Amino acid sequence: MLPHKALRIMIGLALVLGAASPALAVAAGFGFDQVVAKAKALAKQPYQAPHAVPKFLRELNYSTYQQIRFKPKRALWRSSGSDFQVMLVPPGLFYKHAVKINVVDAQGVHALAFDKSDFDYPRKALAKKIPANLGYAGFKLTYPLDGAGIANQFLVFAGASYFRGVGKGNTFGLSERGIAVDTGLPIGEQFPNFTEYWLVRPRPDAKAMTLYALLNGKSVTGAYRFIIRPGAPTRIQVKVELFTRHSIAQLGVAPLTSMFLYGANTPRPAGEWRPQVHDSDGLLIHNGTGEWLWRPLINPRALKLDYFDTNNVRGFGLLQRVTAFGQYEDAYALYQSRPSAWVTPDGNWGKGHVVLVEIPTPNETNDNIVAFWMPGHAVKGGEHLKFAYGIAIGGPRVPHEPMAHTVQTFVGNGDIIGGGDVKGAYRFVVDFSGGSLGKLPVDAKVKGIVTGLDGTDVLEHTVQYLPQTKQWRLSILARPASGKPTALRAFLRQGKNTLSETWTYSLPSKNKIGG
Repeated sequence: MLPHKALRIMIGLALVLGAASPALAVAAGFGFDQVVAKAKALAKQPYQAPHAVPKFLRELNYSTYQQIRFKPKRALWRSSGSDFQVMLVPPGLFYKHAVKINVVDAQGVHALAFDKSDFDYPRKALAKKIPANLGYAGFKLTYPLDGAGIANQFLVFAGASYFRGVGKGNTFGLSERGIAVDTGLPIGEQFPNFTEYWLVRPRPDAKAMTLYALLNGKSVTGAYRFIIRPGAPTRIQVKVELFTRHSIAQLGVAPLTSMFLYGANTPRPAGEWRPQVHDSDGLLIHNGTGEWLWRPLINPRALKLDYFDTNNVRGFGLLQRVTAFGQYEDAYALYQSRPSAWVTPDGNWGKGHVVLVEIPTPNETNDNIVAFWMPGHAVKGGEHLKFAYGIAIGGPRVPHEPMAHTVQTFVGNGDIIGGGDVKGAYRFVVDFSGGSLGKLPVDAKVKGIVTGLDGTDVLEHTVQYLPQTKQWRLSILARPASGKPTALRAFLRQGKNTLSETWTYSLPSKNKIGG
């Protein structure tokens, strides 16, 4: 008798391909070109939204949905001895439609047929209502990051074009996406979906695996190839071809989505006992000019979009630089272990912008931060766009930045003891570490180069060495122009040598500093 998974694959194969040997021969040569052809053909057809799963599944509460558990013994490739295994995600709650999942191996392409007995359900009545042909919402990849025989979940594909990854030692936090369309714009964001996947079966001793995905949305279709190498960090090489149905006002390439509620640079909300709450604390950009630029995140009172001009951007990412438990004190969420993600373009992407979207949020359950690269030219309907890039997911040093970096930022009023004596001004305190700073004598002549933007008046700034932390502190007193944000750029220099990344900050005129 065939093993459970093998039987399902054979049934799926018969349904999709039939028994004809020519079909099998074509399927055995499946690759990225076939997905590109599907995306190109799909773009010429009118958009059709994916079919929703039954209403009772969409209306499950969070607790009930979480109690639907995939049985680990039913993981794909478990019996093959492969280090890579696949756990399946049930539709319901946030996951409102099913996706097609195929397996590609030496024998061809096999559609994975749904089997509701893959899951344990919290109630028999719920299990009975599950349709036999429901389908899966996505999948989780596992790999023994923590040692042989341990199936660590390290990458999840589920929901729209979202995928979430971790490196060794991380807990899940920020998400990656296939594409972002009109994020943060008044016209409303579109959420294209990965509607079909092809998982290439790896050898038992493989250290990497490949999968393909087909994207479909109102304004764009796409073909994706992911080459995935789990580890410290986990690395994903992405190849993309997009076909636009309509013009897109703001196309977001290699988008990252995260959460920032409050941190060292913002006031702690009333009643909160934890010092900080965030999945990421800043955006880092490495521009084609060689400049490294750091922007600490905020939770604004109103929607906030910032556009950073780039020419041949070398990398960008959302980082979690604060990695000490004592800076969060949350034994459940473990924010100190949330991963950073760094995107490295393959080739010259030309002129464009790294866009940072910050959305107000009252709690930590909402992802309110998005960062992506946007082409410098208008994206029209009927275009064919190609991109390739790598994503490194792991600790905050994944960018391998050689400069001294910002450790933390503090912001307060500029007319109180410790802040200054100028009404309407703000005190910014920025601590730097790393790079060549650690090799300087404590009495080195380190200078802060500070620039006020948008009419911001820089009243004073000083640099001092902190023996307590072995860091260098830049302190700035600045006053915004009336009705304008307080906008600053600053870095450390010794003589003609630039020592640090460029710290940049934009504090809205209506903010939470000072209550």
